[in-house]
This record gives sequence, C-alpha cells and structure tokens, in this order.
Amino acid sequence: MSAGIPVRWVLAQPELGLVLKGGAAGLAREITLALTSELTEPQQWLSGGELVLTTGMGLPLSRADRRRYLADLDSVGVACVGFGVGLSHETVPEDLVEAADELGLPLFEVPLPTPFGAIAKKVMQRLAEQEYEKVLRASRAQPRMTRAAVQGSKAVIKELSGVLSATVALLGADGALAESHPGRPSADVAERLSEFLAGRGEGAASGVIATRPGEYIAVQAITAGHTVHGHLAVVTTTPLSSVDQVLLGHASSLLAVDFEKPVRLRIAQNHLNTQAMAMLLAENADLDLVWQHLAPAADRSGRIRVLVLRCESADTVALAAAAVDDRLRASNRQLFAHADGNRLAVLLPGSDTEESAERLLTDLPDQARATTRAGLSAPHPVRRFATAIEHAELAASAAPPGSGPLDLAALAGSALLTFPETRRALGAVSEAMLQPLADYDERHSTDLIASLRAYLEAHGQWETAATTLGIHRHTLRSRIAKIESLLGCRLDAARVRAELLLALIAHG
Repeated sequence: MSAGIPVRWVLAQPELGLVLKGGAAGLAREITLALTSELTEPQQWLSGGELVLTTGMGLPLSRADRRRYLADLDSVGVACVGFGVGLSHETVPEDLVEAADELGLPLFEVPLPTPFGAIAKKVMQRLAEQEYEKVLRASRAQPRMTRAAVQGSKAVIKELSGVLSATVALLGADGALAESHPGRPSADVAERLSEFLAGRGEGAASGVIATRPGEYIAVQAITAGHTVHGHLAVVTTTPLSSVDQVLLGHASSLLAVDFEKPVRLRIAQNHLNTQAMAMLLAENADLDLVWQHLAPAADRSGRIRVLVLRCESADTVALAAAAVDDRLRASNRQLFAHADGNRLAVLLPGSDTEESAERLLTDLPDQARATTRAGLSAPHPVRRFATAIEHAELAASAAPPGSGPLDLAALAGSALLTFPETRRALGAVSEAMLQPLADYDERHSTDLIASLRAYLEAHGQWETAATTLGIHRHTLRSRIAKIESLLGCRLDAARVRAELLLALIAHG
C-alpha cells in the first residue's frame, strides 16, 4: 500500500483554499511529511516526500537562483511546495511557476487566511488515518489467513496475495516453485530468486531483492527450529510496509506449522479430506446433515444466540471453555464452542437471557473474569450462526472487562461511539470537518458550532433552532450562510447534514 498521500488529495481539500500554480505533471507525487522552511537552501535537511511550506522570505532574488532553489528541492525528492502569499510576496513569482512546470514539481498558492499549521495538520491526520487503515487491514487479514491454514498452504498464499495485492510464490526447500498466486512469477523474478537463494547456500535466506524500477521481491524463510522448509517470495511495486511485513511473517509462521504437523494429525487431516471428497462426489450428498448436527444448540423455534468472550490470552480461553462446559454439563446441555486466538464463541438457545449467559461464567476464576469481555447476540436462526458470532463479537469489543454479557441491542443510539475503531474514525472526521468553524469561532468570538448543532438537531427548522439558541431566525440564517461558506458545502443536502451531525456527535 502507498506510504504517503498524493499531492492532488491535499489540493482537493476545499477548506484550505489552495490553488495549483505550476508543476501539474507531479500531482501523483506522494507526501510523507509537511514542514515549514524559510531557508535559502533547505534541501540539505530534507530526505524526500516533504510538502515544503514557505512565504518566500529566503527566496533568492535572481531567476536563475530561484530555478536552482526549486531544482535542489526536486533533486532530493520533495513532493511539492506551498507558497504563502500576502506577506513577503503578494503573488507567486511567475518565474517560479515556470520553473515548477519545467521540473514537474507541484507549486501551489496558499492564501493568507490559511495557516500553514492547518495544512500540516490536515496532512498528518490523513497519514495517521492511512496508518490506522493498514493496521486495521492487518488485524482483519490475520484471522482470515489463520482460518485458511486449515485448507493448506495454497489457501494461505491466496489470502496473503489478496491482502498485499501482490504476486506470492511458495518455494520448496530445494528452491523449486511449489505454489503461486495469482499466477506464476515472471521469468526474470524466478531467475533473481534462484540467484538469491543460491548465494545463501542451504540455510535460511530472508531479505529484499531490488530488480528493475517499480519492482521489489521480499523473501521470507519458512523455518521451524533449525529446519528450513522453504521460502515465501512476495513481488510488489513498492517496498513492503512494516504492517505488510507482519502479515508476511504471520503467513510464514502458519506455513511452518503446516509443514510441522505431526504424522497422526496429517493422517487425520487426510481422512477428513477423503470424507469431504466422498460427500461432494456422492450423488445424494446432503449437507443438511451438517446443519442438523447444530440443531441441539437451538431453542424450540430453531433460534440460537451467541456468547462471545474476548479473553486476555489463549490460556484464559481454555479456562473459560472449561467453566462454560461445567455449567452446561450440570444442566445436561451440550457445548457448541469455537475458539479462535483469544476469542471463544459459544452457541446458546435463542431463549437464553443475559442472566443465564452470565451464570455460565460463574466458575471462571476471578482474575480471568476481571480481564474478560463478554458480548451476546440477538436470537438468530441456527443457519445464521456466523452472523450471530459477528454481532456478539461487536458487543464484546464494547463491553467493559469483568462486566456481565453486553447485549448488542442495548447499544442502540450509541453504537457508533461505543466501538473504538468507529470512535477514532469519527473523531478524526469531526476534527477535519469542524476545524474551520472552530478556528473562525476562536478568531471572531462567534458560536458557529453551537448554531450548526441547533440547526441540525431541529431538522432544519429555523424557528425551533433560533428559539433554542435565543436569537432571531434571520441571525441564524446569516450564521448558517457563513458556515456553508467556510465549509464549502450546502446544508440543504441530506447527506451533508447527516455527516455534519455525526461530526458534531463525535465532537461532543
């Protein structure tokens, strides 16, 4: 995934009021940092990817020196230059614009009312959002890869290829290609891999191979103890990020476990595979038999609920499963449970209540119970137990540690701000959307944010909102017009009103 944000994204933020003056050919350049510099030769302290903001105080006087100023920035990989007008210069110098066009280095005008800090903040917020998106992507991909491991190495490679948007190849201990997805690597890549592995001898070989521009090969050894089972190779257009490397390492670990399966486990796996093939090849195969196996978990109407426990460790999961099983056995009920990492999902009859679910945890040791989050789904048909697990998982993520099972339905009206992921996302959106209003209120001692809240909560009713604020409706109309001007939007659009209301809710 990209490590920065395109220059065109920054220019597209209406509240900043930025105007491209030159260097349009470089709008795809990526920004990784925003900073201010009034130095005559700032390139000495830059390393590439920067958005350099300047008022031109240190700008050379001659045309030749100004061109060299931009050329030096371009030579170290600066992404773009923002030129603040209204202080040292009333406009962006034309010769600077011409030089930017020649170099393909984006040069944009920053109007006087726009603080450099607002631009830097917008850039850093977006970079933080992207980093969070990468972590979230990895957190979702790892369980999928773990589940895929049950189906074998081919399924793991497919999942890794999909999440990295890359070609992934599995090489055996002898260096021969065993599996690849979505297709075979090119002849050039295969040759470079052979050279790389040959240069490392028979031991583990991990590293990055730089081939032609825009192509990278990351190699990860698949090892268990001193045994090298093979290598994973990932072919990408950009170097792997730290999050991508974690996913590559996770896939390597899963494959190492797969290679190290005990013989008896492999025999059992083969037996299951044979049975699966027999079912699929049988003329009268009936998968309803599998669903019937879950029937005892449901109530008389065929509904189930799911209790999900998010535990501190796999050991706590084992303790929780044993505690629940003891309680169910005392009631002559079967245990239908699925453990996945630090999560335990238990199927219960749809008629079970929060209180009966809480009683199942009575025998869980106090220390383990104090760190366990419990979530309970609404009743679902038994064939939708996977959906019920997802709902219970959401409830568990919002439940306080050590509390009783949280019913997902109890979160109605507050769900968006309950889950950490959506709360962080809404917080970032709120800050980005409402910052122009907050800045204006601070500079002019106005109350635009409160006016916007009253207007939206009154569903756009002028009289109701004005009465709430204690002002005349014409005064409110004037404030709403100013809000529309600052935000660059129209409040007569339902989608805009909805997004702004969410931002205000997150704002508090």
